[in-house]
Amino acid sequence: MLLENKSVIITGASRGIGAAAALECARQGANVVIGYSGSESSRPLVKDLIAEIESLGRKAVEVGAPAGDPDTGDKLVKAAVDAFGGVDVFVNNAGICPFHSFLDMPRETYLETVNTNLNGAYFAVQAAANRMKDQGRGGAIIAVSSISALVGGGMQTHYTPTKAGLLSLMQSCAIALGPYGIRCNAVLPGTIETDINKEDLADQEKRDYMIGRTPLGRLGRPEDMGGPIVFLASDMAQYVTGASLLVDGGMFVNLQ
Repeated sequence: MLLENKSVIITGASRGIGAAAALECARQGANVVIGYSGSESSRPLVKDLIAEIESLGRKAVEVGAPAGDPDTGDKLVKAAVDAFGGVDVFVNNAGICPFHSFLDMPRETYLETVNTNLNGAYFAVQAAANRMKDQGRGGAIIAVSSISALVGGGMQTHYTPTKAGLLSLMQSCAIALGPYGIRCNAVLPGTIETDINKEDLADQEKRDYMIGRTPLGRLGRPEDMGGPIVFLASDMAQYVTGASLLVDGGMFVNLQ
């Protein structure tokens, strides 16, 4: 029970990495605020996730609000305070990646990606950090960045800068928030099978190539992210801040 009675906020938690992280946090004793876009298609998934968390003996509440909205962070924090009395852990996971070529990138696609992945994250992290500071007991902030923060992608010129930005944000926030006992770290997933890359991985040749690039011989699953996120959120990582943790099956170091 590494997170017993902790209050955890997770954005983008209706599915994929966010949902897996929410479940693992609950298994480890946390109560969870589930942030999601508010879309009609996501609501049944959120209801099922809440039911599963409650079956574990923990509590969960939902906040449906766009990740790119600068006010969403305040709504998430308010929900955590109202339901659980405060905020101990904030996990910024929400993100989109509509694959598109660079030379004809629509402005609206670029701006939506940057607002969802980075701008909204900035203000949400700020909201959580201010609450943690006022509580006076420290806390943990974790950003789900990506291996794409370290490498390029021809169809991801709008996406990779946002993930590099999240990594940089955690590094700078580690310095800014360290005096308040707030630890800030990033996890960098490799190729994890989620809705964000479902269409890309439908190409069997591409799928086989990505598996071949991975020393552990398989693509990642959302559940593979739960343990690393819980570790960074817990007191087991009490002297870890400003760090980046690759969770990629060894893909990044495989140059051959």
